[in-house]
Amino acid sequence: MPQSETLQKIISNMETVIVGKRSVIELSLITLLSDGHLLLEDVPGVGKTTLAKSLAQSIECSFSRVQFTPDTLPSDVTGMTIYNMQTGEFRYCAGVIMNDILLADEINRTSPKTQASLLEAMEEHQVTVDGNTYSLPQLFMVIATQNPIEQLGTYRLPEAQLDRFMMKVSMGYPEKIKDETDIVLRIVEGEPLKSLLPVTSKEELLYIKEEIRTVTIHEDIITYAVEITRNTRKNRYLTLGASPRAAIALTRAARSRAYLLGRSYVTPEDITVLTEPVLMHRLILSSEARLEGKKEKDILQEVLHQTKVPIL
Repeated sequence: MPQSETLQKIISNMETVIVGKRSVIELSLITLLSDGHLLLEDVPGVGKTTLAKSLAQSIECSFSRVQFTPDTLPSDVTGMTIYNMQTGEFRYCAGVIMNDILLADEINRTSPKTQASLLEAMEEHQVTVDGNTYSLPQLFMVIATQNPIEQLGTYRLPEAQLDRFMMKVSMGYPEKIKDETDIVLRIVEGEPLKSLLPVTSKEELLYIKEEIRTVTIHEDIITYAVEITRNTRKNRYLTLGASPRAAIALTRAARSRAYLLGRSYVTPEDITVLTEPVLMHRLILSSEARLEGKKEKDILQEVLHQTKVPIL
């Protein structure tokens, strides 16, 4: 597909800032193309914020960042209604959410009430303030970050909120010493993020998203995705499995991955590769699984082995 070349340009552009993390870059782009939201969970200093900024700067679109703290209010995110004394009317003052890409930094540091202010926006692409509903930009994505190590002064994201994120991804430390050296050298020689220029427009990306809808996905592959999610709900080591929303997210992401790789059809491999980032954060281990030392990743691998792969 010719437009997939544009997506490769975005990836290459982001790789001038993010070193050695092509798979993470691809997953973030797939999430954006699938009308999804991304949760980046990792230790400090591995480039979570930089990834979000580089994605936004590679596309000519609006971007905003909110640093969540315990005293951040819902109105700081969604906006508020202000009385204009000159006109005698109430006027909506837009919050940071009225942007194409919103970086919600350290989302688990703010109160549950403020976290909940994102729920309507993430699911319905709109916000309601004082009884009035306002539509969000057509290209809307939330990229949230959180630190899994520090728990003091944090508020764990509830399952309802986690389920709104299409994918949960970890950056991880640089795998090779060459990559880490390259990161340090680039920062020492200059700030690469400041000189990062857009390689495509918002309008072109919206056109690509429409093209992705034409990617063929066989009914057997949809059934495969559904069977995977259903098998997580049957697994005795899980008290909470993946919901139908997870199956929808999995098929949408598979379409975007196929398009990114230049295909006009989805393969079972697209589903298998995306199962971990799309499903793992939606699962809750049972006490039996914890006692036996099992992890969500292990159980997900068991589920994949149990699920018959369609032959097309």
